[in-house]
Amino acid sequence: QVQLVESGGGLVQPGGSLRLSCTGSGHTLSSFVMGWFRQAPGKEREFVAAVNMAYRNTQYGDSVKGRFSISRDDASNTAYMLMNTLKPEDTAIYYCAGRYYSISDRERQYAYWGQGTQVTVSS
Repeated sequence: QVQLVESGGGLVQPGGSLRLSCTGSGHTLSSFVMGWFRQAPGKEREFVAAVNMAYRNTQYGDSVKGRFSISRDDASNTAYMLMNTLKPEDTAIYYCAGRYYSISDRERQYAYWGQGTQVTVSS
């Protein structure tokens, strides 16, 4: 069983930056994909970004392309998401999600989930 723990959320002003972290444990994480989804109040959960831990390929949702950057550190089994030029519409609970092998932007294809971390963009 894989456990995922997020950290790094908080309150930031519009135009600011935050970095989220997601650390995996509990099972081998080779060929593991770590992704981020977010859910704003009254909205469906939305794909944000994902990275394959072994092959380094990445994928981004259209609303964050050019502003967010996802990376990973193999030694610590951690994925990072740097969020730049944040906007009020980025306010949401951000969830780390995991699956094996191939990247996907479909929520239902992720078997493992963290508890979520709140990101609030407001002046």
